[in-house]
Amino acid sequence: MVKQLKIDFVSDISCPWCAIGLSALESALTQVQGEIAASIHVQPFELNPQMAPGGQDIGEHLTQKYGSTLEQQTQIRDTIRQRGADVGFSFNPSGRGRIYNTFDAHRLLHWAGITDTSKQLALKKALLTACHSHSLAMESHEVLLAAVTEAGLDEAHAKSVLASDAFAAEVRAAQAFYNGLGIHSVPAVIINDRHLISGGQPAAVFAQALRQIAAGSEAR
Repeated sequence: MVKQLKIDFVSDISCPWCAIGLSALESALTQVQGEIAASIHVQPFELNPQMAPGGQDIGEHLTQKYGSTLEQQTQIRDTIRQRGADVGFSFNPSGRGRIYNTFDAHRLLHWAGITDTSKQLALKKALLTACHSHSLAMESHEVLLAAVTEAGLDEAHAKSVLASDAFAAEVRAAQAFYNGLGIHSVPAVIINDRHLISGGQPAAVFAQALRQIAAGSEAR
């Protein structure tokens, strides 16, 4: 019998390791197909909730936040690009240029989750591609609405969400909930509300963890 798991994928659009982690998780689910099935629910986490309109130069931001040099940033970007290629995610070879506030994107993802969970995941992937493959401005409503359309969601409804403060309270409450669980970095993969896998792990690591969790659930 196929074991059903619930997966909460806590992440931010602007996090490259979240793009890697989601692609690796989906690859792992393909590997365990026939043994395990899972529903993935996208949950919000803002790496830079105070980011001002217009964003910030990515090199400047990483230096201020982490103290990294441009040489270190180049090395990390190369590592990220290779890890992405390993799981089928393409990063822009030139990097992103700027980093932006993602709160509106999280509001749309919450709305999509209420509308259609499968399309919520499609929207998440479209947003990650817009950010990391095409280096677009993720605060731009035009960019966000293009991702909505790509995911097969109602653009007019999404536009009304963006024009209001709809789901702002819900997103903040969800972020506070996960912060309260001790999650302060992403991606964080929570399975069946109790098992945590941290970071953009390789697909094989995710697959092994999924099998172990499924076996443990069966034992109980």
